[in-house]
Amino acid sequence: MIQIIRADGSAEQECIRAMRARAASANEAIDRAVAEILKNVKENGFAAVRDYSLRFDKAAPREISPAELDVAYAACPAELIRAMEHAAANIRDYNEKLLARTMEWTSPDGGTVGRVVRGLSRVGVYVPGGTAAYPSSVLMNVVPARVAGVEEIVMVTPPTENLNSAVLAAAKIAGVDRVIAVGGAQAVAALTYGAGFIPRVDKLVGPGNAYVAAAKRMAYGKLDIDMVAGPSEVLVIADGSADPKYVAADLLSQAEHDKLASAVLLTTSDELARAVDAEIVRQTGYLSRSEIMECSLRDFSCAIVCRDLDEAAALANEIAPEHLEVVTEKPRALLPKLKNAGAVFLGAWSPEPLGDYLAGPDHVLPTSGTARFFSPLSVDSFLKTMSVIEYSRETLEPIKDQIIALAETEKLTAHANSIRVRFE
Repeated sequence: MIQIIRADGSAEQECIRAMRARAASANEAIDRAVAEILKNVKENGFAAVRDYSLRFDKAAPREISPAELDVAYAACPAELIRAMEHAAANIRDYNEKLLARTMEWTSPDGGTVGRVVRGLSRVGVYVPGGTAAYPSSVLMNVVPARVAGVEEIVMVTPPTENLNSAVLAAAKIAGVDRVIAVGGAQAVAALTYGAGFIPRVDKLVGPGNAYVAAAKRMAYGKLDIDMVAGPSEVLVIADGSADPKYVAADLLSQAEHDKLASAVLLTTSDELARAVDAEIVRQTGYLSRSEIMECSLRDFSCAIVCRDLDEAAALANEIAPEHLEVVTEKPRALLPKLKNAGAVFLGAWSPEPLGDYLAGPDHVLPTSGTARFFSPLSVDSFLKTMSVIEYSRETLEPIKDQIIALAETEKLTAHANSIRVRFE
């Protein structure tokens, strides 16, 4: 069941506070353990990585050969290969449309300015595997990096039973350069500092458990990261035209992730809220992860009845959800009012799992309200730019005194001198 409340200024705020509390504070014990792992790997290199891998995963790190990827690809059902290749093609097409270009132009002063766009040199992709296999995470993290022109993509994933044919086949389809069977905070540390045959990377992307998230947060600054992801969440805005069966199914699709997941319904219809609640009870009864869903729905989910869709949009912007579905009579009409969300799904035929797997936009999205300032993973995440400036004597001379005046105001006489000596 899901709690139904009215938007009265207090009850819904309690629901929002509960959602944010899921990732509000770091676990001190995890932080201490991860800090020790990072320090040990920095000082002792691969020997430390190997020790942690044997302790936690019961297997030493190893590199998986291209031949093993070929075998895994051949072992997958043809229907799964078609689905992964279709997904990869859509992700590739979406990111190629977004790809920024190197460009130059003439400034108002007559000089040449612009920027050069380059892909990063080496990127690490973490693919979780402790509790399940996630080939979709391989595609969503690797294909945009490939489109960006990253020179080398190194995928790491725990050496568990979930390192299966689907994950390895996805790595082959996406175009991973190297696959290394190593996981946990020790994998993050190895990619941060370099350890034996595991190279240091410029950026690390991909989800993981609490230890991986803590390690990424602590490693930031020594390398770049995509984001520190929190528990999954979906928010559905629906009016009386929505089918409660669809809405309930979409809420449950996120509630099944884990007990900390959040599923929120904002609706203008009391009747719909009650019907969705009944559908949740019915559908939970035949779905496999019912215990997880029941915990998520009890602790971090609710249905909020709003006065109108404008109020629902304003509340959605305050929550800034990872996934935002609009299931109304005219869903696109609400889009201009929506400012904060990782991904927006318009209409009853655009359910959240479409974005998770096949549509093309990435499923690596900001969570826990960080969609107020973070963006989804995309080709942009794997690019860096350099400014280009080229002036001649003729274009520099008319503005030289202004540069000197600015430099001397800041008491940077050597800056002023750099300009002055050219015209003495």
